[in-house]
Amino acid sequence: MPKFVIEREMPNVGNLSDSEFCAAAQKSIQALRDIGPQIQWLHSYVTGNKIYCVYLAPDEATVKNHANKAGIPANRVSAVRRMIDPTTAE
Repeated sequence: MPKFVIEREMPNVGNLSDSEFCAAAQKSIQALRDIGPQIQWLHSYVTGNKIYCVYLAPDEATVKNHANKAGIPANRVSAVRRMIDPTTAE
């Protein structure tokens, strides 16, 4: 299944409390359940003003549908074309 990186612009998101992140994650998971098994949230990286999420989904439209249902932004959705790591240099 295709992998996507979603950039979410959310001012001061890095300052949210654990309980606020828990509530946001619960909304996201409920939206995933509503859509069905064709989309999967793998993990997210939180910075000061953005969240970068990694999802598996059949297409960009499904990712955007999830964001809409969860009430969270999806400012940029990028399909992952390839993964590289230090072993790529070998």
